[in-house]
Amino acid sequence: MSTTDATDAADITEAVIEADPKLPIIRITRDFKATPAQLLRAHTDPELYARWVGPDDMTTEIDYWDARTGGSWRFLNLRGGEEFGFHGSFHEVSDDRVVQTFTWEGMPEGVSLQTLTFEDLGNGRTRLHAQSLVDSFEARDGWLASGMEVGINDGYAKLDNLLTQGAI
Repeated sequence: MSTTDATDAADITEAVIEADPKLPIIRITRDFKATPAQLLRAHTDPELYARWVGPDDMTTEIDYWDARTGGSWRFLNLRGGEEFGFHGSFHEVSDDRVVQTFTWEGMPEGVSLQTLTFEDLGNGRTRLHAQSLVDSFEARDGWLASGMEVGINDGYAKLDNLLTQGAI
């Protein structure tokens, strides 16, 4: 986990993952050599999303995906014989923001509310701000202790590669 102050960094090439001390929120900040439209597409196109999300040792299969306000989604992460299901609903999808719920099916009582915003930094660069609100500090701290930074940074590195290759 990086502790760099996101507002002072020129280029954030590793995800900055921060826990809010007063709310059960995790905030993630990361810069990309991309436009906001490219990042929106990476987060809403199911074929692209499956190519970059998650740790390097897992694959992702999309079950269903309807990336529009009021839509829903479900995907599986696969590693060897293991299978992890996730699902949620898209509450808002706009040019610079996605608001959605996120549930790991292994803990169906734990639903987080995620907000992604795409800040145009100019010169073809965009800062991604992701915020996940969970229902308790214990749940938030469990996420932080889970090794989530590996999957986030592996996934964002794959997204960087797709952007460099012109796939997005």
